[in-house]
Amino acid sequence: MNPNFDLIVKNVRVVRPHKSSVDLLDIGIKDGKFARLAPEIRAEEGAKVIDGKNRLAFPGCVDAHMHVGIYQDLSKDAVSESKAAAMGGVTTSLNYMRTGQYYLNMGGSWRAFMPEVLRRAEGNFWVDYGFHLAPIEGQHLEEMDAMVTEFGVPSFKIFMFYGGYGLHGKSSDQNEFLMIGPEERYDVAHFEFIMRSAKKIMTERPELADSVSVSLHCEFADILNAYTKIVERDGKLTGLAAYSAARPPHSEGLAIWIASYLAYETECLNINLLHLSSKKAMDAALMMQDTFPHINFRREVTVGHLLLDTDCACGVHAKVNPPIRPRPDVEALWDAVLNRDVDWIVSDHACCSAEQKWSASNPKNIWLAKSGFGGTEYLLSAVLSEGSKRGMSYNHMAELLSWNPAQRFGLPQKGDIALGLDADLVLVDPHETFTVRAAESESKQGYTPFEGMELTGRVKSTLLRGELVYHEGNISGPARGRYLRRPVIL
Repeated sequence: MNPNFDLIVKNVRVVRPHKSSVDLLDIGIKDGKFARLAPEIRAEEGAKVIDGKNRLAFPGCVDAHMHVGIYQDLSKDAVSESKAAAMGGVTTSLNYMRTGQYYLNMGGSWRAFMPEVLRRAEGNFWVDYGFHLAPIEGQHLEEMDAMVTEFGVPSFKIFMFYGGYGLHGKSSDQNEFLMIGPEERYDVAHFEFIMRSAKKIMTERPELADSVSVSLHCEFADILNAYTKIVERDGKLTGLAAYSAARPPHSEGLAIWIASYLAYETECLNINLLHLSSKKAMDAALMMQDTFPHINFRREVTVGHLLLDTDCACGVHAKVNPPIRPRPDVEALWDAVLNRDVDWIVSDHACCSAEQKWSASNPKNIWLAKSGFGGTEYLLSAVLSEGSKRGMSYNHMAELLSWNPAQRFGLPQKGDIALGLDADLVLVDPHETFTVRAAESESKQGYTPFEGMELTGRVKSTLLRGELVYHEGNISGPARGRYLRRPVIL
């Protein structure tokens, strides 16, 4: 007799988005899909059986904001950092890419760039993966439609501060950094034209319109330049406090207002406001939602901005854009999460190894350090640990970590434990407390700003389409990650 299921996961407490309960169930998986949810499925019906040991079963996390391949070759970075993602309960990794310095260190047409991205990625991800693209130069505007229809990338990004500021601080030559011609300008007008191009795709391809969106890193370069000079000249602040003051929260707020008005002007209705880091940024985002209620804004925060503050001992390890903020901003972000003003939580993972991250001759100098750090391996545990302290339900966590980003970015087969969807599953012991140690991570970063933190809620097993990719501290099996052309039509 052939078994009804390839795998049965027994005795788990199933966490689903948009539910008010956590139900003790067995899960039957067939052909990589969830095939049955029931209080009791006989073990003999499965070719394999896993005892869930009364653990929580979350849908696989969709980490919708990662940067794989920014500081080392994509083909190598994908291996180690997707393994780290699997450790954290992530089964889908969406990665921001652009032309210019870092990433592939290539300029020019996306038609040459994207095939190389896909070539380097293929066979190197332990989780399913996709990409977002940032249109950097004029020809990219003309190629946006092809990226959607031919390459399955319907989500685009604007780095608002790149127009007059560098990746890590002051920059004297933006065109060289972005690898664009002398007549090109990465400025507010370019941002407008990106939105107009996205709107054109939405209008001409209505069947894809819901999945086409524009995401924005909202900081205003003129403010950053002015305040960096002030903070450096004054010299009273150092470390994370200095970096936060040099990129003040109102630079986020102003950029959000500009971005929102451009969305209104261009009728680009799907807008994602990325990694909001401060109370002023969140307040500005909510004001713009009230001002333009017809625009489908989505608001994102990161685990870094929810766990770290400017007084943490991690120092330059936690340099990131926008900066880590003082504790009142951290708590304001948590208030927004609990008030359901935040749509998803991400890692903004960007593995920057120690030899690259800080200056060897002046390792505590925040101005010389590079921006970005990893954290995808702590995504679910961090939200579970800190969210539970604040009364956040497991179901709400599943919405923010799985369902909402999957829906926004054209992945209807992800984000829930439901019949017919991809059997992406995370088994978690919500009572196990552990101390974060970089040495235990699969990431090649070698350090973490979360070092020494105690988190309660440990990922024990991660399944990708019904196959174990992480189990009890070890990566399992070969690289099974598939490239996700979006939107997926069920």
